[in-house]
Amino acid sequence: MYNMDKYSNSTTVTEFFLTGFPGVSPEFYPAVGLLLLFIYLVLALGNIFTIAFVFYEKNLQKPVYLIFCNLAAVDFAFGTATMPKIVGKYLISDDNISFYACFIQMYLIHYLGTVTSFLLLVMAIDRFIAICNPLRYPTIVTNQSAAVICLIFWIFPGLWMVLIVYQSISLPYCNSNIIQHCFCDRTSITKLACSDITVPQTYAFVGAMVTLLGPLAFILSSYVSIIIAVFKISNAQGKYKTFSTCSPQLLIICLYYLPRCAVYVLDVTVQMKIDARIMIVIWYSLFPPLVNPMIFCFRTKEIREAFLMKLRKSKISHKRTAPSG
Repeated sequence: MYNMDKYSNSTTVTEFFLTGFPGVSPEFYPAVGLLLLFIYLVLALGNIFTIAFVFYEKNLQKPVYLIFCNLAAVDFAFGTATMPKIVGKYLISDDNISFYACFIQMYLIHYLGTVTSFLLLVMAIDRFIAICNPLRYPTIVTNQSAAVICLIFWIFPGLWMVLIVYQSISLPYCNSNIIQHCFCDRTSITKLACSDITVPQTYAFVGAMVTLLGPLAFILSSYVSIIIAVFKISNAQGKYKTFSTCSPQLLIICLYYLPRCAVYVLDVTVQMKIDARIMIVIWYSLFPPLVNPMIFCFRTKEIREAFLMKLRKSKISHKRTAPSG
């Protein structure tokens, strides 16, 4: 075991510097900053719209859409925890972050990522019960039960991540303070520690495997059961309808898990180049929150139809109130 008090006393770093994206020339910083700002605005507005629209539409206030709202909330929170600092680096050359602010960001990044993983698990459970046990679905899955489960998965990772961050912040940082990344993730920070990081690395790796592979294993098994159940449906239209209700969730799950699993496997089996790792991490961190609202709205039939109906009603109302010639 290592002495955390001894480590914390030997820390001399007071702030960190973020390198950002690899290979970007300073002359392109304003363009990159504006692009990132646009991405953040789309991400924020899309997820806020999803939450507001579901709560506004009484017909959409069902367990599955309550889960969507929780996922939209965590996507918005993740983007807000990471994007402003990246935008600031490229637009106003604000590439430094204080020691404690960096660990707060690290906490939020890994906490929100864990919440997302558990919410995707809840989403898979919802579809599993709806398709494999439809008669009991209305009694098992209610708005109240979905809200309670989502709340548990918001609270539980918060307590867990405190331990992970405490182990990282208690390490001594007395050499380089340059983080080769766009934000403060645990791997990039702990590489800068000037002591043995085997124990905290082991704890963090085990935690990552539990939060990533645990839900993923159940999600895969549940969708295998769903596919088997679908093929037992004799009606072709019934098969299509069932698959269409699952396709948005499957797409979201693939966007979240596939690149993460690739990074973890490559980190263990081969030494990834820093540039490649940064790009993959940014991809799986920001792309899903950006496109999830589009998947919710355009791949989920009930949300899409409710949205189009609102648009039609708005056009009709506008025509009636418009002054004549």
